[in-house]
Amino acid sequence: MNLLGPAEIRNLADKLDLRPTKRLGQNFVIDAGTVRRIVRVASLSSDDVVIEVGPGLGSLTLALLPASAHVVAVEIDPVLARQLPLTVEARGLGDRLTVVNQDALRMTSADLSGFSPTALVANLPYNVAVPVVLHLLEALPSLRKGLVMVQAEVADRLAAAPGSKVYGVPSVKAAWYASVRRAGPVGRTVFWPVPNVDSGLVSLERRSPPTTTASREEVFAVIDAAFAQRRKTLRAALSSWAGTPALAEQALVSAGVSPGERGEQLDITAFARIAEHKPTP
Repeated sequence: MNLLGPAEIRNLADKLDLRPTKRLGQNFVIDAGTVRRIVRVASLSSDDVVIEVGPGLGSLTLALLPASAHVVAVEIDPVLARQLPLTVEARGLGDRLTVVNQDALRMTSADLSGFSPTALVANLPYNVAVPVVLHLLEALPSLRKGLVMVQAEVADRLAAAPGSKVYGVPSVKAAWYASVRRAGPVGRTVFWPVPNVDSGLVSLERRSPPTTTASREEVFAVIDAAFAQRRKTLRAALSSWAGTPALAEQALVSAGVSPGERGEQLDITAFARIAEHKPTP
C-alpha cells in the first residue's frame, strides 16, 4: 500500500487549507513505520470490520484497508470526511471504506450503515480518548478487540491495575468491558504538528462484565463516588452515595469490603458487589 509520507500530508493539508486545531485534537501521524506497527500490533484478520475514530488525512486508514474486510471511519471534521474517500479511491480501495461524518461520542450502531465493527483501531484525539473508548465499548457490543493510540499518561491510566497510583475511574470502567494492557510507547516526533507529550498504544480484549445483579449504571455510580474523593476511605467517600457514612459502612461490610479501604485498592468485581448492596431508602 502506498502510504502517506510527511510531504504528502503537508501538501494535502495545504490543498484543503487545513490548520490542525487543538480543539479537535488534530495531530496527524506522518511516520509510515508507526502506522505499519499499529496495524501489526492490532492483529487484524481478513474478516475484521474496523472502526477508526478521527482518521484525519488517512495515514492510518490506508494501512488498515488491506488488513481488514472493511473500515468505517468516523470523522467529525466535514472537510476531512469529504476528502478521505478521494484519497482512498486514488489507491483503488474505495469499496472497502465507509466514512461517517459524526461525533464519535454521539454515535450509535444505527449510524454505521449496517456494519458491525469487530475492532477499534485509532489514533484518538487526546482530549476525548477515554470517553470515546468507553462510549464505543458500550454502544458497539460487536467490538471484540481494540488498539488505540493515546497520550502516554492516559494509556497508563487505562491499563493501570488496582493499587497503582494512576489507577482510577478510567481503569475501572474500562475493566468492566475489557482486559486492558499497554502495548508499547510512541514518541512525539511521529506526529504533525508535534505534540508536547509522548503517546502510547493500548490494547483491549473484550470480556464479559462481572456477574452481578447490579446494572452497569449502578456500578459506575459507585466508581464515580469512590474516586471523587479518592484520598478518603470508602466509608467516607461513599457516604453521599449510600445516604450516610453508617449506611456506606453497612453496604461495604455486606459486600465483603473493608470500610477503611480506598477506591484505588478495589477491582471491578468489588465495585459490582458494593453496588449490589446499596441500602434502600
